[in-house]
Amino acid sequence: MIVSIKNLHKVYPMGKFEVQALKGVSLDITEGEFLSIAGPSGSGKTTLMNIIGLIDSFNEGSLILDGHEIKRQNRRELARIRRELLGYVFQSFNLLPVLNVYENVELPLIISGKGGNKSKRKEKVNYLLEEVGLSDRHKHVPAELSGGQQQRVAIARALVTSPRIVIADEPTANLDSETGEIVLNLMKKINHNEKTTFIFSTHDPDIWKMADHIVFLQDGLVKSEYTVNAVNTSLDVQR
Repeated sequence: MIVSIKNLHKVYPMGKFEVQALKGVSLDITEGEFLSIAGPSGSGKTTLMNIIGLIDSFNEGSLILDGHEIKRQNRRELARIRRELLGYVFQSFNLLPVLNVYENVELPLIISGKGGNKSKRKEKVNYLLEEVGLSDRHKHVPAELSGGQQQRVAIARALVTSPRIVIADEPTANLDSETGEIVLNLMKKINHNEKTTFIFSTHDPDIWKMADHIVFLQDGLVKSEYTVNAVNTSLDVQR
């Protein structure tokens, strides 16, 4: 398993009170899966995604990423794991407005030191821009792109360091249905061709059909879980 979660708890202090975002979640994710974490607002989806992505911590339980038990890692090791293992696609895109498309995608290679020389970085960036259909937009800044184009830039940026896991939190939330379908199809293509593990969240039952593993959360707990063979026959029950 590339991700193994056991009895995960997360509590947020709110003044004199506490909010239990996760109440004992257990979940195993196999390498190469296209997994959707689903559930209503407040179910704990984003919290779980942030914990898997090492953006947030947890109070109790165990999280193992690619053999690394997270509780045992210091800050430097966590930063290394995050840099080498993970890629992120945010619903708000988070592109740097002063950089053009090429520079936004290249930046993680420069920061991580994984890109090699300028020539090798150029080869990798151009390959990904071709994959996401934006080779002709490489000199454009984010403000000159549509929402769908910006999200495709964000996907290329997430993949440029060849992460083994991509975390995509509501990646189609700000897109129209047609553009959202294009973005999800692109993610599925990369998942199939590169064997990259995708963990994404969405409210849309039509998008759940693209996943081969779906976990439904409710009130900080796993309500139900389905794999590819059972997904299509079970979705109508969840609607």
